[in-house]
Amino acid sequence: MALVAGVNIPDNKRVEVSIQTVYGVGPSVAKRVVEEAALPGNPRVRELSEEELNRLRGALDRSGAIIEGDLRRDVQMNVRRLIDIGSYRGLRHRRGLPARGQRTKTNARTKRGRRRAIANKKKVGH
Repeated sequence: MALVAGVNIPDNKRVEVSIQTVYGVGPSVAKRVVEEAALPGNPRVRELSEEELNRLRGALDRSGAIIEGDLRRDVQMNVRRLIDIGSYRGLRHRRGLPARGQRTKTNARTKRGRRRAIANKKKVGH
C-alpha cells in the first residue's frame, strides 16, 4: 500500500478513486490533484513509480485543500464552539440528535439509538 498524507491508500484501485480514502479529498479535488501530478490515463496505484508517487504527494500538498488531521480538528472545533456558546445546533450535538432540522418523531434511529420497549403499551389493532 502507498502512503499519501499519512493514509495507506488501496493499491488495486485507480489513483483518482484511491486518493479519495484521504479524509477531505472528494471527487473534484482528486481529479484536480491527478491532473496536476501529470499522471496520464489515471493508472492504478500499484503501477506508479516512486517518482510518480512523490509527484502525487506534492500535488496534494499544493492543492490547498484542508485534509486529514487538520480538517478533523477544524470540524471538531466548530462543533465544540457551537456547544460552548449554547446555540440550538450545539444543544442538538450535545444530546446526540439531528442538528439540521430533520424530524425525530420517526426516522432518527441512527442518532437516537435502538428502540426501547415501553412497558404495558398496547398495540392498537383492527
